[in-house]
Amino acid sequence: MKRWRMEGLMRRRGLASTLSALVFAIAAGWTGSGGAQTAPPGNFSQERLERVGDFIRSEIAAGTMPGAVILIQQHGRPVYFESFGVRDVKSGLPMTPDTIFRIYSMSKPITSVAAMMLVEDGKLSLDDPLAKYIPAFANVKVGVEKTDESGKRQLSLGPLNRPITIEDLLRHTSGLTYGFYGETAVRKLYARSDIYEGDFDNATFVERLARLPLADQPGTRWDYGHSTDVLGRVIEVVSGQTLFEFEKQRLLDPLGMSETAFSIADPAQRSRVAEPMPHDRIARPVAGIKDPILRLRWESGGAGMIGTIGDYARFAQMLVNGGTLDGRRYLRPETIAHMATDHIGPETGIIHDPFYFPGETSGFGLGFAVRTAVPANTRWALDEYRWDGAAGTSFFVDPRDDMFTIFMVQAPSQGGRLQTALRTLIYDAFERKN
Repeated sequence: MKRWRMEGLMRRRGLASTLSALVFAIAAGWTGSGGAQTAPPGNFSQERLERVGDFIRSEIAAGTMPGAVILIQQHGRPVYFESFGVRDVKSGLPMTPDTIFRIYSMSKPITSVAAMMLVEDGKLSLDDPLAKYIPAFANVKVGVEKTDESGKRQLSLGPLNRPITIEDLLRHTSGLTYGFYGETAVRKLYARSDIYEGDFDNATFVERLARLPLADQPGTRWDYGHSTDVLGRVIEVVSGQTLFEFEKQRLLDPLGMSETAFSIADPAQRSRVAEPMPHDRIARPVAGIKDPILRLRWESGGAGMIGTIGDYARFAQMLVNGGTLDGRRYLRPETIAHMATDHIGPETGIIHDPFYFPGETSGFGLGFAVRTAVPANTRWALDEYRWDGAAGTSFFVDPRDDMFTIFMVQAPSQGGRLQTALRTLIYDAFERKN
């Protein structure tokens, strides 16, 4: 993008942000103007909070991303909300709060909440064997790598020591993995398999998946993979609806998440989609998803959704509130607390995979990473829970301080670095009273 054009957009940013903040506040059901122009509550330093915007602007100027939207919300009201840069350097359209983002694995918390609604309904139990709902998993094998006499690694298949449970799907201890990272024999089998061939639905996908061996015995290792996709199919079997139909009826529509879906229904809305920098695009499918914008029969509960920051704010506020929003209850407070508790701690004996994405100061609950220790030289919150997406989107909920942050961006190679820097800046600006 031409430097003069970017500078012109920056000069207009203040007016555009004020107008878009008002639109966003109305859409999200808030009162007041919101946004960075509103003085923050007493827990935040206005001066230090401005560094969040300075950092994002510096990243845009450096060419790491075209633009972004960030929302910090505490006590049910925006503390800092602003749009930066452009949706797409090719179109030059400004970034606005109604921009649509590929959220990839930020789909997982939504699917996990939907499953827990069925648990509360008494239609699903965490202890239930997966095969109760998808019989093909009754006879799934476990891949074990062994070294033969010549020193060559061989893959042998063994029986399950115990069934995969619904809890295993929620906490990623099912033995199901992904094939797009890592070099184990089972991951290589996933990568070479036909599980993504054609235009398939959730039922077909899990049947294909059940033909492949598990990477580990259930309940023994945290391994990031297709667990949440399989959980989405369980929701279909239990509810008698497609995953999207169930989520739309029970969660998305009641919450007002009208822009969250598995594809764009109206092609005319394509210009609202945020795009990464031309040099930072995802070159190959992630978890089988070529592009969540495109319509597929497969509704990937683990990575297939798109949405806006306003929609995800409604979801996050419901979590902060302990399962309620606008007088309607979605989950009980104790259910949210259970989901946001570490379920793979040392006492469980569960091993962390070498690709343990939550990091050494976090455990994992039922659909979220959970902060179990505050990293050295930070002021981050203990018990914060969170997740992110392959294109760079991220969110975290801080229940102790009654707040959440959502960062929407399309910068696949920058996501982890940006999350760390922004969380540090946010808590440097936060003045905790205890």
